[in-house]
Amino acid sequence: MDSAYKKLVKLFTRQYRLTHMGAMIGWDEAVMMPAGGGEARGKAMAELALISHELFANDDSIADLLAAASEAADPSDQWHVASIKTMKRQWQQTVCLPADLVEAKSLASTKCEQAWRHMRGENDWKNFKPIFTEVVNLTRKEAEIRSGVNGTSKYNALLDLYEPGQKSENIDIVFAQLKAFLPQLIQEIAEKQKTATCIQPVGPFTSESQKALGLKIMAQIGFDFDHGRLDVSHHPFCGGVPEDVRITTRYSEDDFVESIMGVIHESGHASYEQGLPAAYRELPVGCANGLGMHESQSLIFEMQICRSPEFISFLTPWIIEHFGQQGDAKINKAALTPDNIQAIYLQVKPDFIRVNADEVTYPCHVILRYEIEKALIEGAIEVADIPELWNEKMETYLRLSTKGNYKDGCMQDVHWPSGALGYFPTYTLGAMNAAQLFAAMQKALPQVKADIKAGDFSALRQWLKENVWSQASLHSIEDLMAQATGEPLNGKYFETHLRQRYL
Repeated sequence: MDSAYKKLVKLFTRQYRLTHMGAMIGWDEAVMMPAGGGEARGKAMAELALISHELFANDDSIADLLAAASEAADPSDQWHVASIKTMKRQWQQTVCLPADLVEAKSLASTKCEQAWRHMRGENDWKNFKPIFTEVVNLTRKEAEIRSGVNGTSKYNALLDLYEPGQKSENIDIVFAQLKAFLPQLIQEIAEKQKTATCIQPVGPFTSESQKALGLKIMAQIGFDFDHGRLDVSHHPFCGGVPEDVRITTRYSEDDFVESIMGVIHESGHASYEQGLPAAYRELPVGCANGLGMHESQSLIFEMQICRSPEFISFLTPWIIEHFGQQGDAKINKAALTPDNIQAIYLQVKPDFIRVNADEVTYPCHVILRYEIEKALIEGAIEVADIPELWNEKMETYLRLSTKGNYKDGCMQDVHWPSGALGYFPTYTLGAMNAAQLFAAMQKALPQVKADIKAGDFSALRQWLKENVWSQASLHSIEDLMAQATGEPLNGKYFETHLRQRYL
């Protein structure tokens, strides 16, 4: 290992450890922090962001070290070459922003997210709007600077933070394909499901029982509890670091259905994190390969595997064990059967809330947000225009009106208040990746459905570890998909999956 690369490893390891601290105080802020600690926590998080930024921005030697390490690298050592490349990418993304903008956006985003938590419940768009406008204005400044450095559009400059190498021009094509068949497909499925019987379980179902079942499922999936934990938050997420993964869910005692799949979804994210290569864990090359790939791992578990009839057959006895004696026992005796639970999880019905949406209507929620945030960053619309535009698109895509209903409309997500604009397309890119990866997995593992029915995740986890998790950011996303499935991302797998499952 040459001396320049050794110095870079030491520097980027320090950066990773600052990221570790930031992830933990961010988790605590969402899960454990009392409301009165918000302002001080915001300042602390901004200070940490500033320290992390200055670690790169104030070191004039990094550019020379990267050049020297690149020149000395052995072209046959693909991990070493990729490590230098991903280091350069992270360094450039950091140093292009001035420190005062980093601090200002961190403060504004933390303030906005904390305000969102109570203003959303109060449907208070009027008072939320000016706080959110500050976040948008700062994010536009960030986008302008990044676009100047990258030579790309403002929105693409933000998108690249979450999905390396992706362009909105490509997403426009993919989403146009989805919009061409989804509205008709939704109507066909709705017509078919009119005659389907579906009995809703009747609670209450205690949060303690839901948590106990969630923990049992996590263990079965393969979650490593020596390096992670489950908690409750306002908005479910997977955070922390690979050595200490923090996932959260939320419980409604009227309905256990959401929390089960929420836990499975976040456990998919956690499996990716826990499966990343330990040798490169503290370096950029050892990190997950973009959020679209990250989302594919959560959706392989939640949508492809755990909503299948095979897994529902395995899961039903556990559901009866935990909830059979709760709520309305007479109704639930008929409701807690494999066929009925399967019917519940495969219901397709337009909903106001993205996180409650089924996998058929979900892309409509993502497309709506993508189109709005792209227009917002490019300056085609302003914050004040969002509610009306949101309502128009909801009526077009899902035939629902959110007029005056901000909490179930444009205020429902945590992403925009926290300054994460450019993030939303990764959800549907993830769904498409998941369908394609699972199709490839079934070819490689003909017995995988029998394994799922038996609750055996070992072979499928090994396939994912070999083809996705262990690869981290060694390859571009396009090359990773090609190596794992035999071709780059192809939307036909997602459409085929939806038609086979629902029609």
